[in-house]
Amino acid sequence: MNIKISFISLGCDKNLVDSEVMLGLLRDKGYTLINDEKEADVIVVNTCGFIQDAKEESIETIIEMGKYKDTGKCKALIVTGCLAQRYQEELVNGMPEIDAILGVSNYDKVIEAVESVLNNKKYIAFEDNSHHPQDYINRVISSAGYSTYLKIAEGCDNHCTYCIIPKIRGKIKSRTIESLVKETEYLAENGVKELILVAQDTTKYGIDIYGEKKLPDLLRELCKVDGIEWIRLLYCYPEEITDELIEVIRDEEKVLNYLDMPIQHANNDILKRMARKGTKEMIQNAISELRKNIPDICLRTTLITGFPGETREQFEDMKKFVQDIRFDRLGVFAYSPEEGTKAALFEDQIDDEVKESRKDEIMAMQQGISKSINEELVGKVYPVIIEGYIPEDRVYCGRTYRDAPEVDGMIFVSCPYELISGDIINVKVSSSNEYDLIGEITDEYSE
Repeated sequence: MNIKISFISLGCDKNLVDSEVMLGLLRDKGYTLINDEKEADVIVVNTCGFIQDAKEESIETIIEMGKYKDTGKCKALIVTGCLAQRYQEELVNGMPEIDAILGVSNYDKVIEAVESVLNNKKYIAFEDNSHHPQDYINRVISSAGYSTYLKIAEGCDNHCTYCIIPKIRGKIKSRTIESLVKETEYLAENGVKELILVAQDTTKYGIDIYGEKKLPDLLRELCKVDGIEWIRLLYCYPEEITDELIEVIRDEEKVLNYLDMPIQHANNDILKRMARKGTKEMIQNAISELRKNIPDICLRTTLITGFPGETREQFEDMKKFVQDIRFDRLGVFAYSPEEGTKAALFEDQIDDEVKESRKDEIMAMQQGISKSINEELVGKVYPVIIEGYIPEDRVYCGRTYRDAPEVDGMIFVSCPYELISGDIINVKVSSSNEYDLIGEITDEYSE
């Protein structure tokens, strides 16, 4: 078999894991995986449908890939993922260039889809989103080989009024600890050193299959896997951060002192309208406990500006919270009204200009906070995972425990000898700017 398949993965890191599972299935079946769409016999687009910009990017990509049926060697186009799940009928009826469509719970049907379209037969597969995630282990690691994501659960039970994910991906469906340990062992055997745990809400891991939250237990088991050196936590909800979880982060050497904790807002009236479970006081308490028990914890959060009904006073409340808390890392999204969500039906929508202006205000303030925090890091020594080399500047680039891939900053490292991507070395910070650090390799012990 010499059928060539090209794969495009859009959207979040959780979607990327689904893509890697499909790539693994295709590889194990004997298909040839390539990056050049012009040479591909089959093109698969794993779409995102979370917000308007993501939907537009997905549709534009489908149209662009469809053109290779005329200008390239493409015989068939397959569409999967959130957009496919959310708008299956519209895609079937409105985009004839698509030959197969798979819902979010049907990525294990990708082989059937490929075989069908190569025989000139349309293929459509949609199970309801209660379908449990597949425990397929032999995925293709498409990101940096030393750092990858581990999706510990699918779906979400939170039903925030702005979010469509529960309707697309259903209720929370955790994987077993045993299956996740097995996959981690496979990843470690294939060179992975940094494991990044993801789900829609990682802190609720296990509640559906064990009857209680099991993230601390999972972390302890993953720490036993030889070869894994860093374990990073994303998408932890503040109201679900328990004393036990804090203890595991503090006591387990492999679990990084880093926590991504999306709070979305800091005004209680807005949090209530968002149907968030926590309050500003609960968020403050979680942060206080984390910093008391883990003084060097690095906290990342995300916020939404311009949520329906957000007054200037409520926005200022959030600004003051950000100024007082001084998050190490912070991202901001202007609210996007999504079809099918409760918040999209609220009558008091905010003008786009106001949303964007408020977003810019928060980011300008955070830039100053980040600059100040980075200045405090000068002179300290940190383990750094090397990601590449910049020949024109003659420096390596890497990340400390304080930096998640793609969303956080970098540290640029001078070193007199050759380093390899994935190496973890001690670096002394010599200078800083708003988001990045500069340092030199050292024999000093890290903190």
